[in-house]
Amino acid sequence: MKLTFVGGASTVTGSCYHIEVGKFKFLVECGLHQGIGSDELNRNPFPFDPASLDFIFVTHAHIDHSGMLPRAVRDGFKGKIISTSATRDLLEPMLYDAASIQESDSEWATRKALRSGRPPQEPLYTGEDVEKVLPLFEVKEYDKVYHLGPGVKYRFLDAGHILGSASLEIWYQDSPEEKKIVFSGDIGKKGNPIIKDPSAPGLANYVVMESTYGNRSHKPLNESINELAGAIKTTFRKGGNVYIPSFAVGRTQDLLYILNNLVREGRLYRIDVYLDSPLAEAVTKVYVAHPECFDDEARRLFTTLQSDSSIRLHFVRTAEESMKLNRLRSGNIIIAGSGMCEGGRIKHHLKHNLWRAECSVIFVGYQARGTLGRKIVDGAKSVTVLGEEVLVRASVHTINGFSAHAGREGLLEWLSDFDDSPEIFIVHGEDEAGESFATLIKEKYGFATKRPRNGETVEI
Repeated sequence: MKLTFVGGASTVTGSCYHIEVGKFKFLVECGLHQGIGSDELNRNPFPFDPASLDFIFVTHAHIDHSGMLPRAVRDGFKGKIISTSATRDLLEPMLYDAASIQESDSEWATRKALRSGRPPQEPLYTGEDVEKVLPLFEVKEYDKVYHLGPGVKYRFLDAGHILGSASLEIWYQDSPEEKKIVFSGDIGKKGNPIIKDPSAPGLANYVVMESTYGNRSHKPLNESINELAGAIKTTFRKGGNVYIPSFAVGRTQDLLYILNNLVREGRLYRIDVYLDSPLAEAVTKVYVAHPECFDDEARRLFTTLQSDSSIRLHFVRTAEESMKLNRLRSGNIIIAGSGMCEGGRIKHHLKHNLWRAECSVIFVGYQARGTLGRKIVDGAKSVTVLGEEVLVRASVHTINGFSAHAGREGLLEWLSDFDDSPEIFIVHGEDEAGESFATLIKEKYGFATKRPRNGETVEI
């Protein structure tokens, strides 16, 4: 097997791994780059011919693992896209949303370019490209072994990260001995709201292992819930609103679950929560359609959202409705995308409210380097939002216990289930996290580790 780390090897975005084994060529992940320099990276030619690929595996629906699928199809890919059913259903609204952002950004960049005499900028891909992606999906169940063809078989295991997320096991035989490589995908932490805990494969020759939080631990969930409740109460006492930049998939649904429980338990009064994201609304409907992915406690989640002992949940659909939210001065929670403040409606809310000392911004997810969210979290006194310099006077809270990613201990625990001594390729993490995690693996388990770089090829 020849394995090339196309993207996501030393960063937390743009995951993409190219595999050649036997007569097959395929990808595991086809992710979009995010952060500084991402547009150029996303527009670079693929270092392989998409038309030559037989399959693309997608472990879960986050755009940094799947957002280049429309471009791959536009550039000639005609094979099958293999995922779980929930991942496929999530990706339909998510890819259309991503295409809309690409088209909008391209329109803005073109107007700017034409004014200065430069050529127009085409979108990375369009809704028409997404339409061609959807018929290529082939959905598979968890825990069942499927055959790609001679000498290659695979299985999805629940990764416990978001709805439909999976780790991928691939058995291959290009020599007398059958070998197995495991792609962790993104590993969730045990006890995440709504979905089941992650499963581990147990045996492998090689593991391509994520390391997003490989150098730090998360707070216990109960501590994070207490911190969230305290931040909300303090903000309301000051006469402001709470703004939560949130990822449309997973984090938003977890927050709704947690806020609802806080009201039901009497720890918060019946508050108004505005979900200002058409994508998050669509994703929430997909969650409702896949209760087979829920843990036992979560099966009642959405049936109580509009009872007298629940939050008052408002779906904000149009841009006009979103703009009206900035007239609300106090006592409300606004959840809006994007999670790293790189696009979407949260940027408008930050422009109008980040300077208000009585308000709060609560970050509940990872903020990649170079993103607006990371600048705010790192303590910037002012930031540029939609072309305007805005003071950061609102209280800023970072509550990492809500992360859908396993922390350092959870990642190590997942690896502890391997009964043999696999070689570990550390990916999907910034350099500090990856290096720290590699050292921990060697010290705790004695597994051989390697940190490949983007573009590197290994034969295994």
